[in-house]
Amino acid sequence: MFRDVISSEDALRALVGTPSELALKKQLSALEPHSKSFIAHAPFVLVATAGADGRCDVSPKGDAPGFVRVLDDHHLAIPDRPGNKRLDGMRNILANPHVGLIFLIPGRRETLRVNGRACITRDEALLASMEAMGKRPLLAIGVEVEEVYIHCAKAFIRSGLWQPDRWPALEALASTAQMFWDQTTPSCTVDELARHLDESYSKRLY
Repeated sequence: MFRDVISSEDALRALVGTPSELALKKQLSALEPHSKSFIAHAPFVLVATAGADGRCDVSPKGDAPGFVRVLDDHHLAIPDRPGNKRLDGMRNILANPHVGLIFLIPGRRETLRVNGRACITRDEALLASMEAMGKRPLLAIGVEVEEVYIHCAKAFIRSGLWQPDRWPALEALASTAQMFWDQTTPSCTVDELARHLDESYSKRLY
């Protein structure tokens, strides 16, 4: 299917080149004041995991800014709010603790990348501190931080992600309910599925 595939780092470097001194030096081994502040302002994080067999998953997590709790220079915790109960990322963590995180702040073009080792915790004191809307999470993902760095803004500039005038028109895109219905052919109608989704979003966020 794909031709002229690169299969070695030497070939890759010959084509792309080497990183700058700044790109190398910006990688830190712990959270410092700027990265802690970035996390405190971020209402959204992407959590990347991989299973023992190498299969990958990226799960979005979001809540009010500061929902990810920085515990110290080397540890943070992400509350697990109600979702679809597939537990793809959680199951991966049980098999392979390595995780990658990307924190996003609306309007900020740079992102913060954090790599480390994760666990699933039921620490009651920690979970109590993450209560939201009167609901305490059942679990949290604890992360031991190994690498931290600010990622450049080029992808956001190219995509125009924070520029509404560059957003694509959605009229030609099927509704999420229609997508689910076509992909799964459930026993309900598309309208019933849409109502179920709306109810889930309005009543079962926490």
